[in-house]
Amino acid sequence: MKAVADTLGVARSNLVGQLQQPERPRRGPYRRAEDEAVLAEIRAITDARPTYGYRRVTALLNRARRSSGEPPVNHKRVFRLMRLSSMLLQPHTGRRLIRAHEGTVVAPASNQRWASDGLEIPCWNGEVVRVAFAIDTHDREIIAWVATSGGGISGEMIRDMMLDCVERRFDGIRAPQPVQWLADNGSAYTAAETIDFAAALNLVACFTPVRSPESNGVCEAFVRTLKRDYARVNPRPDAISVLQQLPAWFEDYNTVHPHSGLRMRSPREFIAQQSANRAACPV
Repeated sequence: MKAVADTLGVARSNLVGQLQQPERPRRGPYRRAEDEAVLAEIRAITDARPTYGYRRVTALLNRARRSSGEPPVNHKRVFRLMRLSSMLLQPHTGRRLIRAHEGTVVAPASNQRWASDGLEIPCWNGEVVRVAFAIDTHDREIIAWVATSGGGISGEMIRDMMLDCVERRFDGIRAPQPVQWLADNGSAYTAAETIDFAAALNLVACFTPVRSPESNGVCEAFVRTLKRDYARVNPRPDAISVLQQLPAWFEDYNTVHPHSGLRMRSPREFIAQQSANRAACPV
């Protein structure tokens, strides 16, 4: 015993104590008593939102638990439970062409820069729904949108959307301070009548460089979200069905969808938090 203790550099009493202790049973896999209840809550979220990864699932789970007075759950625990239940999304392995972009699209405060873009939603019967929207590049709220299945988005529709944005954000027909209106070079946006109308609303028309979607990255991110989390997981038999679903999709995005750039809050949650902070500290 002495030779062993000297070789290991430990006291003999330490070795004797270890030999006299009963053998510890081997621990099985870690499992908390309430994991089954948490897993049931996770399944309810993923069943309704199959495109959500574990971080957005965590955001919705904790939002519901806070409203019911329950303690929040760590995102690592949600990841572990989803991994053990084979509920994690497959990692994206595709490669995208990266273009150099040094500008900043996200505004430092709300109502400083609004961005607008359009997209197409194909229907199962071959029809196409075309959508245009305006988004605040700070709080990410979709302020206004228009859609049609009978041709393209016209300049008149864009002008109506501009006015709708000003009325919704400022309760008037002219912005009290200049607001940038960022869009691509589509004819509906670059038309002289649209630019003049924007100036009358105190909107400053700005256009992205040609073939540079990164210059309107906030819009590009929303287009991916709308297609992935809403259009692809809902029935699209024809244009009428899609047009009927669009109001609910936009409302869900504004009020429920967790946004990584907003610390996993929805745009309306983020706006409400901003208002509360200003009320608490008006200076």
